[in-house]
Amino acid sequence: MKTKFVDNEIKYEGFQLSPHWIYKNFNIQGDAIVAFIGECDVKLGEMVDIEDVINNEPIYSKSMLSFISEQFNIGLIEGVLRQRLMISTIKEELEQRGYTVRRDGDDLFYDNRKLTVSIATKSQTSILIHTGVNIISTGAPVKASGLSEDIGITDIKGFALNIMQKYSDELDDIVMASTKVRGV
Repeated sequence: MKTKFVDNEIKYEGFQLSPHWIYKNFNIQGDAIVAFIGECDVKLGEMVDIEDVINNEPIYSKSMLSFISEQFNIGLIEGVLRQRLMISTIKEELEQRGYTVRRDGDDLFYDNRKLTVSIATKSQTSILIHTGVNIISTGAPVKASGLSEDIGITDIKGFALNIMQKYSDELDDIVMASTKVRGV
């Protein structure tokens, strides 16, 4: 899987979770994950999570670390499993740095406040995953925590690069593990 940290700020509004957005914007073809920092403001009309739409729960963060991944040749169940792997990778990274984080499905909580948002969906050609980690929690519509504001992580780019590399390595290792066994 190819990885890229985008240095320019990007406001995540939901439309970026679309087929070939990574390819069209960063010329990265195939399985990929990109990370960027910026405001997150997803209105109900752009939301993929029907439960959030029904509950009238738009997403907002003044500053968020967003990861968008597009992965091909897998189904939605495997995509959701890979989304959970991403969340677990973030949890592991935080725990290795000494922070206690609780996972509930595809959400992470720090100090009983929501740290992340995440969704996996299927397009006609791929699985698309967005995972956002609050950097600043102020102004969020729910009780939230943030990487810099509440946890104290200041090197957001380094944090993102570690997450993407570990996630990519884990997926590559899973594929390799599947090639070393004989059928029974």
